[in-house]
Formats: sequence, structure tokens, C-alpha cells
Amino acid sequence: MAAVVKEAKVVVIGGGTGLSVLLKGLKKYTSHLTAIVTVSDDGGSSGRLRAEMGVLPPGDIRNCLVALAETETLMDKVFQHRFDHQGSLKGHNLGNLLLVAMTEIAGDFVSAIQEVSKVLKVRGRVLPATLEHVALGARMRDGILIYGETSIRNYGEEIENLFLVPEKCLPVPDTLEAIMEADIIVLGPGSLYTSIIPNLLVDGIGAALAESKARKVYVSNIMTEHGETDSFTAVDHLRVIMRYLERPAIEYIIVNNGIIDEWILKRYRGEQALPVLFNRSEIEAMGIKLIEADMLSHCDLAWHDSDKLARVIMNL
Repeated sequence: MAAVVKEAKVVVIGGGTGLSVLLKGLKKYTSHLTAIVTVSDDGGSSGRLRAEMGVLPPGDIRNCLVALAETETLMDKVFQHRFDHQGSLKGHNLGNLLLVAMTEIAGDFVSAIQEVSKVLKVRGRVLPATLEHVALGARMRDGILIYGETSIRNYGEEIENLFLVPEKCLPVPDTLEAIMEADIIVLGPGSLYTSIIPNLLVDGIGAALAESKARKVYVSNIMTEHGETDSFTAVDHLRVIMRYLERPAIEYIIVNNGIIDEWILKRYRGEQALPVLFNRSEIEAMGIKLIEADMLSHCDLAWHDSDKLARVIMNL
């Protein structure tokens, strides 16, 4: 008899484009995938729906659901369709509207996600970090308090400390269970302060992460982000994450050592973004194992390649 190979239980924590890129690769290796997604977004279609209808921002959730869909279908395109004509729907994403409608039909956001997952034949599951309507707040280096993810990113001053409003918010219970049962937990890739840290501010998630027996991996961004991580190195990213965990938990960091084309770098320099540098001795002095590999996708952006990144993570 052939041996039965146990699929790894993988939990990914974050938000934004980086999380969906990672999920596209990981779904090829395991169906035991749980994405824990931040719900503090207040920009774009999600922000408008949040302000006008008092719903949780659906955008990052939608991107993760489409990323985990088993096959590329017409429904995937429907969920990602964005209205670009004039009128009240301009800029809205159809998938966001469908998630809001399904929440009203199903009675709650988690049930809505589950129903949409069936339609898209999602491999794995997607969970919001919390069901409470939270806003992201920051104390900047100049002492000013800024509220709202978009405002924080656009303020232009170094972030000193992040918090949620309300400060005490409960997690979705299934998130804690998934973290405790995981074989591998991955933070990132994604915006440090607005995609990763907000999840760690939800009561119990940071503690569960530290307590879990899983291997814990941080995927470093390839480029810095203006307004969030200007001039940050990989070590700077790690130090920020450690501040929001109850005790040291990260065991591995994955960094890109692929060469970025000069014409791509020139574009990023126009956005005041630079490659995230790393120093092996500094990272290892923190007790963290460094894994470096060419992570670059073959596109005109310095993004992670889904398959390359997933392969490195699953090799752990």
C-alpha cells in the first residue's frame, strides 16, 4: 500500500495584494489553508461601502477568495469586475457588492464568506481577523495621532505606535483554533503597518501565534513602501513585528535576492521606494534563520512570484 501523505496545515496572516499572491501558490500544495485577513481597510470601494453601509471592508477578503478559487472561471472575473462608468457605482468592485449582499442574506459576514467560497470552489478558507468594526490608529514620531489606514499611509511621518479603535476587539474564534493547529504560520508579504500588524492587535491572535507549535515564517517585502517603511531593512521589519508579539516567535525570514531590472527600479524610485536590504549576521543575531532566494515574478513590478514563494515555504 502507498503511504498516505498528510497535507500541511498552513495559516497565512496579512492583507492586501501580497496575501492573495501567496495564496495562489500555496493552494497547489494543500487544501488545509486558512487566510486570516485584516479588516481595517478604509480606502477605495471597501472604504466607501464601510462608510456608507456600516459593513466590514470586503476587498481583501474578496481578493483572497478569488486567489483560492480552484479554477479560473467566469465567476472569478465577475468577482473582480470593477465598474468604470460614471455614476454611483463608479470605482466599486462587483465582488465587494456581492459580499455585502450575501452578508444581508446569510445574516453575518463569516456565513457570507462561506457561501461565496462554495460558489468559487475555494480551496481552503478565508477568515476576517475580527468581526468588530475597527479603525486603525497611529501615534506618529512627531506625537500627532492619526486615524484611518489611508490617512496614516499618507501622513508622511514615521510611525511610532499602532493601535485599534476600539482598542479591545475579539477575534473570530476559528482564527485562534487554526493558529493553534497549524504546521506553518506565515506573516506577509504585505504592508507592514496596514496589512500585517493590525491582525496582531486583535485580542488573542499575537498570544496564540507565540504559543502555537507551528513553524513561523515572515516573508519580507521586496520593496519599501513610502509612508510606511521608508528606508526599512529586513531587520527593521522584524523588530516592528516583535514589538507587537507577546514574546519572540518568528523562526524564519524569507528575503528576495533576485536582481531587479533597472527600469523597474527607476519606476519605484519615482514612488520613493527602494529594495529592502538584509544583513545575514544581524538577522541571525536575533535568533532567526535567513532564507534567501530569487522571489521575483516575471512582470513589470517587483512582486513575489506565487509559485517560487510557495515552494520555499512548503520546503520548510
